[in-house]
This record gives sequence, structure tokens and C-alpha cells, in this order.
Amino acid sequence: MTKVLVRLQLTWLTAACLLAGSGFAQIGASSNCPRTAAALYDRLGSVALDEHRVFHIRNAFIDRPNLHFDFEDGTLAFTEDICGHITGAYFEGEGEIILRPLNRVERESLALFTGMAILEEQFTSAYLRFNDDTAARLQAYLSPAEEPGDFVKQANDSIRGLASLDTLRLLLDFSHFLPAASGNDDTQPEFAKLLHVHLIGRQLGAFEVYWDTALQEPLWAGQVRRNGDHLFFDVWTSFAPGAVSTPPPVVSASDVSVLNFRIRAAVKPPQRLQASADLDVQIRLGGQRTLVFELSRYLKVDRVECDGRPVDFIQNQALEGSQLSRKGNDMVALVFPARLAKGQQLKLHFEYAGDVLSEAGNGLLYVGERGTWYPNLGLSSARFDLEFRYPAGWTLVATGRQVEPEQAAAQPQSEKVSRWVTERPIPVAGFNLGRYIEARADTGPVAVRVYATKGVERSFPRAAPELVEPPVFHGVVPGRPTGGGVPLAVTPPPPSPARNAQAVADDAALAVRSFAEWFGPYPYHSLALTQMPGELSQGWPSLVFLSSFAFLSPQEQAQMKLDPVDRVLGSQVLVHETAHQWWGDLVLWKSYRDQWLMEGLANYASLLVLEQKNPAQFREVLDKYRADLLSKSAIGDSVRDAGPVTLGARLTSSHFPDGYETISYQRGTWLFHMLRCMLRDSEAATNPRARRTSSEEPFFRSLRKVRERFADKSVSTRDFIKVFEEELPRPLWYEKRHSLDWFVDGWINGKAIPALETRDVKIAAKEQNALVSGLILQKDAPDDLVTAVPVYAQTSAKSLVYIGEVLADGAETSFRLSTPRDTRKIVIDPNRTILTSLK
Repeated sequence: MTKVLVRLQLTWLTAACLLAGSGFAQIGASSNCPRTAAALYDRLGSVALDEHRVFHIRNAFIDRPNLHFDFEDGTLAFTEDICGHITGAYFEGEGEIILRPLNRVERESLALFTGMAILEEQFTSAYLRFNDDTAARLQAYLSPAEEPGDFVKQANDSIRGLASLDTLRLLLDFSHFLPAASGNDDTQPEFAKLLHVHLIGRQLGAFEVYWDTALQEPLWAGQVRRNGDHLFFDVWTSFAPGAVSTPPPVVSASDVSVLNFRIRAAVKPPQRLQASADLDVQIRLGGQRTLVFELSRYLKVDRVECDGRPVDFIQNQALEGSQLSRKGNDMVALVFPARLAKGQQLKLHFEYAGDVLSEAGNGLLYVGERGTWYPNLGLSSARFDLEFRYPAGWTLVATGRQVEPEQAAAQPQSEKVSRWVTERPIPVAGFNLGRYIEARADTGPVAVRVYATKGVERSFPRAAPELVEPPVFHGVVPGRPTGGGVPLAVTPPPPSPARNAQAVADDAALAVRSFAEWFGPYPYHSLALTQMPGELSQGWPSLVFLSSFAFLSPQEQAQMKLDPVDRVLGSQVLVHETAHQWWGDLVLWKSYRDQWLMEGLANYASLLVLEQKNPAQFREVLDKYRADLLSKSAIGDSVRDAGPVTLGARLTSSHFPDGYETISYQRGTWLFHMLRCMLRDSEAATNPRARRTSSEEPFFRSLRKVRERFADKSVSTRDFIKVFEEELPRPLWYEKRHSLDWFVDGWINGKAIPALETRDVKIAAKEQNALVSGLILQKDAPDDLVTAVPVYAQTSAKSLVYIGEVLADGAETSFRLSTPRDTRKIVIDPNRTILTSLK
């Protein structure tokens, strides 16, 4: 009780002195700084509120670009300091947040989840973590609080576990204050500024706001929500405010990159992997003391060395509900004895082991669902040298070209060794292991191999029993009726992927030939397709994990009662994954906002192969995509409202659990189809005498340019579109500008599916031809949507003649075109080349 009374007698001057002596002004080493990385990590993740730093706060605020917090009236407690710095605070009382998204896309995204285009929310509590002078800036608004001990006790119970959420991020900064091997470094590092706030809103409940200048998009806000049995993190908005001068990210492909991987692994079915990985790492910008690698949570790191010397490391479990958790990955932080220098090259050695493989039955293993099987810095290209030891009787297939293993001690007969070396830098490497049967179908210099098992996984759905009339026997068979009787229920035998492996190999070889003609030569020496359990497939450079469903014959698909269009889509999976060898493996995407390019283009490429074989099925698939985009979710939301393709993984949310797949794949496919058709038709109109094969269309000419310029590099949506602008015919110049900005703004960064109509059409005959005029209407569309609408004339012979492209701008657009003299009517988009809501 005496201590409480003394605290109540604190004057404002005393409080200010206490703050100043607690490291509010700047970060600096102090006696309470842990001496080891593990101790520092634990301290950052378990820091509690300090009962000596509890204050009444009034009319305070925190400002960041596009973000404002008001702490109108309440109680605020700061955390205990770490290395002379206070890293957090907890507030209860009356407060308000205002967050203003940068553009229409982000405002619409925010409104989808919150009902507000600008976030204005009253909150009753907030937990903050920061690495800057936030605490010092609040100093002027503080005065002594009553009953600080009781407040801290209750608050610590409320915020238990929240401190751990920022531990790894803060470790990147605070590791600079660990003792250095060469003595203390007195220079103050310049940290990327962090502010992470957990709020309880009056209307929205619990949500988070994050400001971190280490990120390309420093400001984001979101919320954990449940849909049925699944948790989602709904990202409401994420962007880089225009006025922000963002320092380079703490770790990115441009700052730190791996040049070479040398991995030696022992695979012990059904689950065990034991490996060592040697990495050549290039430090480009320098200044870090900690590097963070991604690795499966099922693999335990035993040792890490740098240039032959042990390195301190921490392996933390991924956060539940986060994307990394769903992928099954941990983060492994390496803490070096001193800051890394610009241009420095490191030789890192990892030793690790664990049960990272999954066993699905029938000699079928796979790695992938359980996360990354080697330490990885992110999506950047490197060369790989992989060597595996595994039991005899199994077949192992990996990325790269198979070469002779290195010289080693003679292995037992029960063990096999294979080595795989990549021909060029690749972004990721994988392997698969099974009791496979091999099928071959070479195409030119490319060796195509398919590896399948005789059976499917245990969880594979069985075909429904069929009623079969009993056979009729002619003559007398002892003990058996001579015919008729009750129909028999016969269950078809389970499918055998090995039986259909040759057909899969032939289809893959056909796809390689087609894509080589359209996009340029196949990037690698060979293509291997291996059976993978489940409905999902996954592509790696020169290696495809192909779903067991993709091995079904047409008869087996019919027995499983699959929808006819779904059968077509199932047969296209291997072609889609083959297309990823060009788009996603050879050419990479720059950020999550650009990933749709690779998925949409790979999907459209697979449909182009289908179009060659069966144009009617090609049209059926596009119509299905249209219907899916116009459908409603389980809670009544229109699927198209999930957002534009450029939101990437953010499209998957509690509102739209399948949002990423539907928008990126299906709308993305439609966008490429629209781009191809409008370029082709407009070029034909400007040069009607030119006759070209499909591979000579402007669409394919542009794709070959993209491949040439961005092979082994990352491409953004803007970079991609700039290449297509080089082939832009004059009829697609909106407002006389040689640009596709109108297509990017309205269709790529938009989500509209308009309805198109004509009105007030008039045909005036002339001596040689006729003139047609009228209006094109766009309904259910933004006022500024621009659409390239192909216009056709139906003549007296009932034939359709293309007469021009009209750039419909907004709700109504007038047009005037020359048309054949015997034109009877005008038809817009008769070939359904535009993603509209009318069938």
C-alpha cells in the first residue's frame, strides 16, 4: 500500500525524469541488454508491462503517412525496457484510428471488409510494439496514474502472447546490440521504422494495423476471421503511401541473395529427410547482423556455420493463422558476430533433419505440403547441385539434369545415389520419390518423362458402383441360372496411373512443342512429371508434381461422375503446369500483385492448346469461368467483388475462401483472352491483307519479347504491359495515346463485368459502302471503364464482317463506322471475346 501511495504523489516533473532515464529518446546499449541471441529473442518475446511506467494519457496522437491514432483519454502502461529502449505500450480508454487508403482499389478492398472506404473506428484498447521514438513523443501528454499495479496486472493478462508476434522483426534491429566478436560497434544503425498496433474497436472488434518501412508496402491493416472450421487473415488494405521514402527492405532478393546451393540429403521413406546444405551468399547492400531463412517446421536445424565457424541461430515456429503457418514453414534467424558488409560473400553450412515427407500409400511419397525442404531466402534464382541417398527399389526425380554422383565411399546394395545439377539459375528446387513406372515421349531435344505408380493414394475417391445386367447363359450350367435375374452392383476397379502414363507423356510433349512455337524454346534439358496425391499439382523448373486425377483416362473420369467441363479442366492440368516452365519458373513475378500474370498466363496457355484440339470445349471453359465470376459466395457476396487480380493472395479471405484461385486463374485467363483478341482484331483491321499464323499474332510476338527480356528475372504487371504496348495497333490508342493504361486501370486493376448493348443504330447507304452510327452502352460498370468492343456487320448473306473496334468509354459511347453496303444489322462482340455479364 505504501508504494501505491508514493506513486500517487508523483509530480509530472518526476514522471518526465523517469521517462527520460528509460531510453525513450534513442536506442542504446545498456546493462539490461541480453548477451546472447537466444536470450535476446526470449526477452523480446516475453516482455511485460512495467508497473513503474503507468500514466494517465489525454489528447495524445501518433501520426504516420495516411494513418492517425488519437488517444483521447485513458490509461497507458509502457513495457519494460530492453537494451535501453522501451518497445511497447498498452492503452485502455477512448481512442480513434483514421486510415486513408491511397487509391480506389485499396478503398474498395477496405470497404469490402469494414463497410468504410476510409477507416474511422473508435477503439477501447490498443497494444503497441515499436522500435523508434514513439514513447518519447507521447511524453508531453502523460501524467501520473492511479492504481498502476492493478492496471498492469490486469493488462498483462489481457495482452499475454502478443509480445511474441513481433519478436523476430525486432530481433533484426536489436541484434545490433549483442556483443560483437571484434568489440563494440559504437555507430548507431538506422532502423526501418516499425509500429504494430493491436486494437479492440467498438464496431469491428479485434484488428491490427502495421507500419513498417522495411516493407515495400509499409502500411497494412487486417483481421483474423473464421469461416466455418477455417481461420483466415483478412488483409483489409496494404499500400505504400506516396510521400514515404522507404529504405531498402531488411532482407530481400535485391539486398541478400543466394548464388549457389549444394545440398546432400538422405531420404528414408516414408517420412525422414536428413540433409546438409552449403550456400554461397552475396551481401549487396550490407548493414545487417541477422539474416532470416525459411525452412519447414518439420525440419530441425542442428548446426549452422559461416566460413567454417559456428553461427548463432534461432529457429522459431511460424505464427498460427499466418500464410507461413499454412505453408508449414518456420523462420530460421542467423545472428552473425558483426554487421555484414556491402559486397561480402558468405559460405553458409546448414545441418538439419526431420519428418518432412508425406506418405500417401501405394509407394507414393511427396514433399511440398510440409514446406520448404532446404533453407531459402525467398524467390530469387540460384544454381543447385543436389545429391540424394535413398533405398533401392525407389525412384527419385529432382529438378535439373541428372549427372554422375560425386566420388564417395561405396554404398551398400540397399542404397541408391543420384545427383542433379541445374543448367541455369532457377528460383526453387524440388524432388519426388516413389515406386514409379516410367513412360517417355521426347520432343526434339527435350526429354519428356512421366513417373507414375500402379495405384492411387489411399484417400483417392472410388467410383460409384454401377448396376450391370447379369449375363445370359446359353445351355445348362450346373448350379447357375440360365439368364435374367436382379441387376448386379459392380464397383469399377481403382484407376492405375501407370496404365495411363504414356498418354500423359504424349500430351506433355505436345504442349512443349506448342509452347516452344509460341513462347520460344523450352528453357531446360528435360521435363519430368511425377504423380502427386490429392487434387492440386505443383510445378518446379523441369519438374512437375502432377495430381493423381490428371492420370485418369476418359473412361475413369466418366465412372467418377465428374462434370463434363471439370473433366476438360482436369485434363488440362498437366498442360497448365507445363506452361509454368516458361511463366513462373523461367520468368518470375516481382511481387504478390504480379503473381496473377504467371497463373493467368499458364492457364490461358493450356486453353490455347485445348482450342487447337476442340474449339467448342475451349469456349465451354471460358463460359464456365464467366459463370463462376458472376456467382455468389456462400454468404451471398458476388465473387467478382473479391477484388482485382492485382490483390494476389489477399483475394483469399473469410468472405471468399477460393478468391485467389477464382480471380487469378479465371479472371486472369479472361484478361489474356481479351488482350489477345483485341490486338489481333485491331491489327487485322489496319492491315487486312496480311495473313498470319497464330504464332505471328501480336499477342505471341509480345510474349516472346517478354521471355527474351525477363528470362531468369522478375517482371511486374507494368513491365509486362509496356512490352505489349510496343505492338499496340492504332485503333487501341485511347485518346490518341500509345498506351494500355486504360486496360490496366479498368480491367487489370478493376473487377467490372459489364453488360454491353447498342442503341439508336442507323445505317446510311452510300455509293460504295454504308455508314453505321449509334451508341454502345456499358451497364453495371464504373463510369470510367474503357472497353475495346469489336463491331461486326451482318450482311444480306447472313455473314459477319468485322468493321472496327470501338473504345467504349463509360455508360454511353457514340460510334460511326464504314460498313458493307448490304449491311442488315450491327452485332457487337459476336465471338464473345469480352468478359461481359451477358451470355
